[in-house]
Amino acid sequence: MSVNVFLELVEAKAKIASVWPFFMGLFFSYYVFGQVNWPLAVTFFVAMLLFNMAVDAHDNYSDYRGATAEAAEWKQKTNIIGVHHLSVKLIRNLIILMAGSATILGILLVIETSWPLLVMGVFCFLVGYCYSAGPRPISTTPFGEAFSGLTMGFVITLISVYINTYPVQPLTWSLFFKVLLTSGIAVFAIANIMLANNLCDAEEDKTLNRKTIVYYFGKPAMLKAFVGEYVAGYLCLIASVILGYLPVMSLLVLFSVPLVYRNTQAFLVKQVKKETFKYAVKNALIMALFCIICIGLGTILGW
Repeated sequence: MSVNVFLELVEAKAKIASVWPFFMGLFFSYYVFGQVNWPLAVTFFVAMLLFNMAVDAHDNYSDYRGATAEAAEWKQKTNIIGVHHLSVKLIRNLIILMAGSATILGILLVIETSWPLLVMGVFCFLVGYCYSAGPRPISTTPFGEAFSGLTMGFVITLISVYINTYPVQPLTWSLFFKVLLTSGIAVFAIANIMLANNLCDAEEDKTLNRKTIVYYFGKPAMLKAFVGEYVAGYLCLIASVILGYLPVMSLLVLFSVPLVYRNTQAFLVKQVKKETFKYAVKNALIMALFCIICIGLGTILGW
């Protein structure tokens, strides 16, 4: 297996969905509490990436193994395992290796911190597994967007905050909701990646017996929701600045709006996986880069 094929298998292009929330938590920890625990932060970063890669690889693996006879053409011409004639056993072993390594690192982090991290970690592992496995994977239900957005956008941010601040700040409901609001821009953008995927795969999902949110509410309604989620994300950012959870320089992220608007309009014209799904990924990348740069500079400078 070549490096490029491996990166495609683990959907490396979408890894911004986990890296972005990590930095949101890092910035929040330093700006609000003046706390960063670099050894734990780096360990969590590695564990998070490994687990995220394992989940995405398992998603492709499960789709390939679970494809029905009616989906034989899709299995060989679309799924990465069939397209590149990859060894199913090799893919399974890679998934076990990545998930196992992430588990070991996670246990070390729990030993260094406390039980709340164990609860959050177990929740992420359960969602990661159930997302693409079991009799009814989450990705085939109407709840895929909510679970992906909240688990990756919010829980990763919350874990990042917790491991950096646990010596001085207990995990309270007040902190919970502050982090939820602060991570809102990431939550909605990440959920939109899943929504864009489901919008593009609406017809294909019928063949694969996937009843996603698009199946229940239809494309027109979910295209409106697609736009609304970006608006909601930016509103969360503005509210976080007003309430003092993020520095004022965070408002520079609003300069990303024209770029996100242009990509969103292009996606609204047509929803074709190979042509326009990239716009949702590009939007997340643009918003993430603006957040990391602008909020990062504001955090460092105290503005």
